[in-house]
Order: sequence, then C-alpha cells, then structure tokens
Amino acid sequence: MKPPVFSTLGCRLNAYETEAMKELAAEAGLEGAVIVNTCAVTAEAVRKAKQEIRKLARDNPGAAVIVTGCAAQTEPETFAAMPEVTRVIGNHEKMQAETWAQLAPQGPDFVGETEKVMVDDIMSVKETAGHLIDGFGRHRAYVQVQNGCDHRCTFCIIPFGRGNSRSVPAGVVVDQIKRLVDRGFNEVVLTGVDLTSWGADLPATPRLGDLVMRILKLVPDLPRLRISSIDSIEADENLMQAIATEPRLMPHLHLSLQHGDDMILKRMKRRHLRDDAIRFCEEARSLRPGIVFGADIIAGFPTETEEMFENSVRLVDDCGLTFLHVFPFSARKGTPAARMPRVHGPAIKERAARLRAKGDAALLRHLEAEVGQERLILTEGPRAARTEFFTEVAFDADQPEGSLMTVRIKGHDGTRLLA
Repeated sequence: MKPPVFSTLGCRLNAYETEAMKELAAEAGLEGAVIVNTCAVTAEAVRKAKQEIRKLARDNPGAAVIVTGCAAQTEPETFAAMPEVTRVIGNHEKMQAETWAQLAPQGPDFVGETEKVMVDDIMSVKETAGHLIDGFGRHRAYVQVQNGCDHRCTFCIIPFGRGNSRSVPAGVVVDQIKRLVDRGFNEVVLTGVDLTSWGADLPATPRLGDLVMRILKLVPDLPRLRISSIDSIEADENLMQAIATEPRLMPHLHLSLQHGDDMILKRMKRRHLRDDAIRFCEEARSLRPGIVFGADIIAGFPTETEEMFENSVRLVDDCGLTFLHVFPFSARKGTPAARMPRVHGPAIKERAARLRAKGDAALLRHLEAEVGQERLILTEGPRAARTEFFTEVAFDADQPEGSLMTVRIKGHDGTRLLA
C-alpha cells in the first residue's frame, strides 16, 4: 500500500487541515494519490500552487492528483483545466469523511462518472469549524477554534475561500486541550482565520477572552497557551485581563494591522485607524511589560503615496513591533482593490524591501536586548526552540525535544538567539 503524498501551501490553518485530511484519507483507505492543499492569498500563491501540482504530477506518474484549499475554492475552473489534475475539491468538502470515501478506491472510480469539480458554495456552510485532531505539531499543538471571516477587506479573497465565520464551542475546545495535555503537549496555540470573531455565532455570543480564561481555568495542567493572529480592534475586556493576569498566556501577539495610514486603512475597509493600533499596543504593554508584537503590513496598496507608505514605516516604532510579515500588494481578481489605481510595480518591490529592512532592525534590537536574560523555552528540535516571545533559539548541542527548560541567552546570530 502506497500512502498518499500531501503538499501544503500557505497558512498554519492549511497545515492543520492537511493533518486532518491525512486522517480522513487513511480512514477511507485512499492509496497512492497526490493531494495539494492550496493558498489563495495572493496571485503569486496561485502561481506557486500550479507549479507544485505540475512538479508532483511529474514526480508521481500515474497518480491521481487532488487539488483542494482556498485557491481550489475560489477558482476551481483554473485547476480543473490543468491536465495533471484529477479532482478539485472545496474547503468544506475536504473536511468531510464522505468525500474521502468517495475518492478512495472502493468509491467511484477516479476517472469514471464522478464530476471533476466537487466545490459547493462555501457561504452556505453554517456549522462550526470541522474536523478536530489531537495534536497537530510535534511539540506544540495547534487547535483550530474558528474558521471563515465575516469582514470584507477590499484586498482579501480569503472569505470567498473560507466562508463566513464559524466557531467551535468552548466545551469542545477545552475537552480537546485536556486530551492534548494528557498526551504530553506543553504548549497549545489557538488558531483561526479571524480569531477575534470567535463566539459571535454561538449562544450568548462569548468573546475570545472568555475562551482563553475558560481554557486556563479548566485546564490547570496546561503550561503554555498562545494565541495566533488577532484583529486588535476586536480585543475584548477579558482578553486584556488575561494578558494582564495570566502568566501561562504567552506574551506575544501577532496583529493584523495591514497599514499605518488612515486613508489607506479606510480604502482597505479595515475597522481600525492608526491611533487605534498604537493605543492597543500601549495598553497591552502597560498590562504586560515586555510583551512583543508581530504584525502583517502590506506595501504598495493601490493609491499609496510615498507619504502614506512612510506612515507604515513609522508604525513599526510607534507600536513597538518586533516581528514583521511584509506583503507586497498583489491584486486578487474579484476584489475591490483590484479595480483601484495601482502603484507602479518596481515601487511596490522597493517599498516592501524598505519595510523588511525596518523589520530586520526591529528584530535585531529585540535580539540584542535578550542577551544575558534567562528564558523558559520550548524545544522544537534537538537544537531549536522558542522563547515565551516566540523568538527562535538555537543550541550548539542536542536537547530533549518538546521540553520546557530555563536557559541563559548567550548571544544571537542576527535572526535567532543562541543559548
């Protein structure tokens, strides 16, 4: 029996869902197929998906090629037209056991009567985020608590790939985390497409802070809880309370900021302004001195002038950002931003490089400030770990994997701490 070959492109949530698909495919008895879980966040992501499909088809001659993920959801016809592709399945379908039973050998033949495209209207999906797995990740566990997004930022295609926001009930999340702790995981990360919208579709409309507090109260043996990317304008009172009072909630937040200029933020249809972002960082830092922030920032959004771009550069210092994810603007067909007056391509590339350089300098300051400190790290490999701030740490000798240990930081190499 030849196991299926899986390839994951894009975000952490896609990686989580690939692990779920591996379980579903194994349960269905699927053999020998190639499954590509695509990303749609930029036009470049779609190009890379096509490239990956062609490569895997060459490397696995005769294998059925199944394409899924956000790009498959938003433009199924693009992938169905590729001669290498056997099936295109949507983001909802990929998490259903019956889909994989149908694709497995005991189901309808791959090249038989079954339709090549199995992609339904993602906006009609109402149930909570789907298949839960126990322990994606070898050393820290990622738990999907939310899927989809109700907002319509003008640059973003993701709601059309993921559908509207759906939340996993708190009790289900807590039970899963208890199982993960019992299996020896020392850190759990809550993930979702729009994490701070968690709970809006549940009875009594709880907020993300309520979930965080409930997890920390009901799973006292969980050493470390981490939350992934949040929309700072939606941070609720209990989340701020948890930041202030719960040492097991890690002092690192990744913020979906996107830009530092008010006019561009309005044209993006974001729900915050520049001062809102600065105020949030100041408040969080006053509640938890030493907390570090990462952020997503887009360079070269349509109509962005040099002055507007400089507001994004200054935001790094004004918010005290440490980790920058810089995205050169990439127009996505079907989004309002794709119809706006564009910035010249070389200017986008140059601005992205300047913003990355600003981010590199911010990271360097953080690394230098850490030298000489004692930190409680979680080992991710024999010679790799992360601090409470999610800063990478390298060792010069093997360490036990998946362990929490206190180390003294002796230096850095420009991108990682050395311990």
